[in-house]
Amino acid sequence: MNRVRLLILNAALGPLDYGLADGMDAPAGSVVIAPLGPRKVMGIVWDEGRLPGDEIAFERLRPILEVVPVPTLPAPLRRLIEWTADYYCAPLASVARMALASGGALGGPATMTEYRLTGAEGSGRLTAQRKTALEKLGGEQGTMRELAAIAGVSEGVLRGMANAGLIEPVTVAIDRPYPPADPDHHQPDLSPIQAQVAARLTDAVQAQDFAPFLLDGVTGSGKTETYFEPVAEAIRMGRQVLVLLPEIALTENFLARFTARFGAAPVLWHSSLKSTERRRAWRAIADGPENGGAQVVVGARSALFLPYARLGLIVVDEAHEISFKQDDGVRYNARDVSVMRARFEGVPVVLASATPALESLHMADIGVYERLELPARFGGASLPKVRLINLIEEKPGSGRWLAGPLIDGLRERLEKGEQSLLFLNRRGYAPLTLCRNCGHRFKCPSCSAWLVEHRLSARLACHHCGFETRVPDACPECGETDCLVACGPGVERIADEVRDLFPDARIALATSDTLNTPERAAEFIAMAEGRAIDIIIGTQLVTKGFHFPELTLVGVVDADLGLEGGDLRAGERTYSQIAQVAGRAGRGAKPGEVMIQTRHPDAPVIAALAEGDRDGFYAAETAARRDAGAPPFGRWAAIILSSEDEREARAAAARLGDARPRLADVQILGPAPAPLALLRGRYRYRFLVNARRSANLQAVLRDWIAAVPFPPGVRVGVDIDPYSFV
Repeated sequence: MNRVRLLILNAALGPLDYGLADGMDAPAGSVVIAPLGPRKVMGIVWDEGRLPGDEIAFERLRPILEVVPVPTLPAPLRRLIEWTADYYCAPLASVARMALASGGALGGPATMTEYRLTGAEGSGRLTAQRKTALEKLGGEQGTMRELAAIAGVSEGVLRGMANAGLIEPVTVAIDRPYPPADPDHHQPDLSPIQAQVAARLTDAVQAQDFAPFLLDGVTGSGKTETYFEPVAEAIRMGRQVLVLLPEIALTENFLARFTARFGAAPVLWHSSLKSTERRRAWRAIADGPENGGAQVVVGARSALFLPYARLGLIVVDEAHEISFKQDDGVRYNARDVSVMRARFEGVPVVLASATPALESLHMADIGVYERLELPARFGGASLPKVRLINLIEEKPGSGRWLAGPLIDGLRERLEKGEQSLLFLNRRGYAPLTLCRNCGHRFKCPSCSAWLVEHRLSARLACHHCGFETRVPDACPECGETDCLVACGPGVERIADEVRDLFPDARIALATSDTLNTPERAAEFIAMAEGRAIDIIIGTQLVTKGFHFPELTLVGVVDADLGLEGGDLRAGERTYSQIAQVAGRAGRGAKPGEVMIQTRHPDAPVIAALAEGDRDGFYAAETAARRDAGAPPFGRWAAIILSSEDEREARAAAARLGDARPRLADVQILGPAPAPLALLRGRYRYRFLVNARRSANLQAVLRDWIAAVPFPPGVRVGVDIDPYSFV
């Protein structure tokens, strides 16, 4: 019997030694089942000498029970897990668990039920919907959900067709191969500059070596079509490609473009997948193209930790997006981790963006990343004109939020049959509801946040913990009826104002509440592209990825909103968000216009947007960061302590503050109550650590926290390179 060291997938347990019976083969990276007391636990066989632990006498070792019949986790993935755990001060087991994100994939062969047309006439009345389904399905076969999407009918209609004998169930293997992508299915018409950039990226794929690229292209420049060429080359070479997208809502738009280019859809990975879909995707990724597995994977940030068999290229689209940063559990930034995975795998990585993060631009300036630029829109389309509307001078009417010039712009587009987009990064109807009689404000019972009114669902909701309650008929404080007042605008309130102004306009709300599934996102895109929508009103969800040729006006309802609060990246975030949403205008043959409503037209961010001076804004922001020792010239980290007992949380923060290290290259601010001092029933205190590049920040934090004992009710979280400061 041989000795092996397991990483047990439980953050509370350290590595454990086990025996390996004669004849049992479990190389490093094997997923195994092992005994732990009376229980059976899952673990990963780790490389010899890489995990700390005490040597246990050989005769005391318990044997591994079973080696799970799945491919081993590759060495580059194991190195990535180690690096991520070390850099983000996270438990190794918590990071490793993300690589085994589909428990079903670890089981044996499994089957599922799909459906197909029987060719029979069936019984019962042939309704219009059934006729439509029969016409569209043809030789298609799939799950009820898949066929419903193809036919454009509900699953209930299909179930009725099954009862009538029009479709029949078929048993298929869950792990059946995906349709292969054809790299030569459709040859795109690239501009000379696109072709030049694509050739450089294709050369990097052929070289099969680590090479980080910053693909810096203005909105509408065709970045996606450009990086599709190195994707095609990777497919030809039998290598796998990972494309990361920041939002599930962008997936449907991307799928249509991918399928048009390659003749088949990529493999999807995101939180909305059913367990059977996750199993099929995980096993296809682990099997690799040479075994009929996944060629191209498109997914959210968690797709970064999947066990790719032959990874050849990583693309991070909209790489500036803050949604690539995970704020719960392992607090990692998928943009940065993707670069490290490419390094460990020895493959190129492309960070694509029209408004790159300042850190990415800095890496390009010092030569770590190779910068490839697409400076003009594709097909001769021009960038939109930008106009500022000073709300101090152009005041909206009482109880209104749209100024006269923006209303005139909307009216002009309606008369021309063109589309408009209004952007306000605030979901719901109003951010605050209060009683005009006694002043009572509706707060979340578990968070120090106001409840947001959602009139579409007639609910008051907390956007931090998910608490919801119906809107009461009377004030719960004073009992007065008809006294509740909505304060401030959300997108639903803007939609009501637009309906009052233009009752015949076709309006669509685009938020995470209305486009919360891929199917709803696909329906919205189809309606917008089919010109069935006149005015889109949306949150940050509409700032990226969408291409609507008839959209010629973008109105930013409140450009100052993102500059409020204590966000240390507020300027950069506001510039990026507004520049991205402005880029939705004029992407077709017709020129576009952007109207930005603001009370601070002289603010550096707003002035840069008006003048189209991105480089000037970034230069000023870079200088300010350098002076403050902020990223990328210094390092930030946050420590968050929380407890259900406010006194316990305050006392623990004070003890940690008293034990702070006194170092010349590390500045520690706090403790202080977090801006969101109560979250999900837990009281929170924060430290902000600002360290010079010379400091070993992670070692300082680990030693500092380890030296202080905390009560069982106190949680301590570490956030390296934080993006949220609440």
